[in-house]
Amino acid sequence: MNYASLSPREVRALIRAEKITGQTAGMCRGYAQANLCILPKEYAYDFLLFAQRNPKPCPILEVSDVGSRALPLTAKGADIATDFPKYRVWKNGELVDEPTDISDIWQQDFVSFLIGCSFSFEGELLDADVPVRHIEEGKNVPMYLTNIPCVPAGIFHGNTVVSMRPIPPSKIARAVTATAAVPRVHGAPIHIGDPASIGIRDLSKPDFGEAVTIHPGEVPVFWCCGVTPQAAVMAAKPSIAITHAPGHMLITDIKNSLLKE
Repeated sequence: MNYASLSPREVRALIRAEKITGQTAGMCRGYAQANLCILPKEYAYDFLLFAQRNPKPCPILEVSDVGSRALPLTAKGADIATDFPKYRVWKNGELVDEPTDISDIWQQDFVSFLIGCSFSFEGELLDADVPVRHIEEGKNVPMYLTNIPCVPAGIFHGNTVVSMRPIPPSKIARAVTATAAVPRVHGAPIHIGDPASIGIRDLSKPDFGEAVTIHPGEVPVFWCCGVTPQAAVMAAKPSIAITHAPGHMLITDIKNSLLKE
């Protein structure tokens, strides 16, 4: 099925019915996708402050009311507990489960944070004739832990996670221009070129997602990634946290064009 042409509401319904459980790159072209971090209220202020201090890896799209599973500003009719294809459940910083539905573990003190996702700007790259290799190859985007520190806030700290797309040198400028126009979904690249200088040893072994082909002469280009909160959760070790599984996003009703400066 061509999920790129479906509406966000249609894809969310398929996800809720567990007919889609895989990664969402390329789906509902033109609409913003979102990362997730759910925390008990006692940790919510610290996380909100962490996101405010680190807006490039953690651009907030919406914050839920305490205990609410609704997203009235970004995805009307959506259910936070069912409309991501796969979740990750963390306890004391350890990954304990990857369910497709978190209704049975929902708590009335949960606060949910939707965070902008780089999948949202891939339509801009394609429109600028910039290749998006993981879409070409039907894979999840490769993501890597770096040595770039985030600004700590409360219990939350850690290093930035980046996503990588290999790009021909002649098209790097247009890739920078296209993504700089959408700062609420990470904006311009954080690094271009040598991965070792940001602490990445081997591009063929991403920390999250899947490795993609890098053709001779192509340059790895790195964008901040909304998986950064997962690294912060692993470091902070809250009693419980729920995130999306990397690459398995919520597709919102927000047009990418509305996220431009």
